Amino acid sequence: MFTGIIEELGEITQITPAAGGEVRVRIRGPLVTSDARLGDSIAVNGACLTVAELIGDEFEIEAVPETMRRTALGELKAGSPVNLERAMIAGARLDGHIVQGHVDGVGRLRSRTSGGRWEELVFEHAPELARFIAEKGSIAVNGTSLTVTTVTADSFGVALIPLTLERTTLGGLAVGDPVNLEIDVIARYVARLHETEVAA
Repeated sequence: MFTGIIEELGEITQITPAAGGEVRVRIRGPLVTSDARLGDSIAVNGACLTVAELIGDEFEIEAVPETMRRTALGELKAGSPVNLERAMIAGARLDGHIVQGHVDGVGRLRSRTSGGRWEELVFEHAPELARFIAEKGSIAVNGTSLTVTTVTADSFGVALIPLTLERTTLGGLAVGDPVNLEIDVIARYVARLHETEVAA
């Protein structure tokens, strides 16, 4: 489990295809590797991945074909920046919202508008995610916990403060760039409860 508060801006250093469509990805992250152990979970652009190897201040993950299909990780390359967050420690402050690291879909940046020191970003999303996204609700974009400011049938907006623009990959996104989206887990269960009540 994660909070959506990005701890470190890491960097992809190597991508190596392996047997069966698997991909090994090596990532530099001095902070997240400082106390990492094999088998630990680290959110990489919001996708919960397992540390398969530690090499100094870098770690490797093994991404199976399902991960590559359902996330935007397949569009990254060596040199790409990535948002990194270690798994939450029980008893710590939950500064963002509950983030599972289970990517629900890939969105794309539709527009960005400067408000001076802050910016408004609008992302397109798959139609099936629309019912889970609410104005003033939470959403994780590339693993970053954000508050939704506007909603349409196929898009949502967020307002980013200078700190978020500086410390996450969101500051460097260009129109058309893909992002991993995770809906609020509470919205997921409320929708499922409603479905079962209607079916009954």
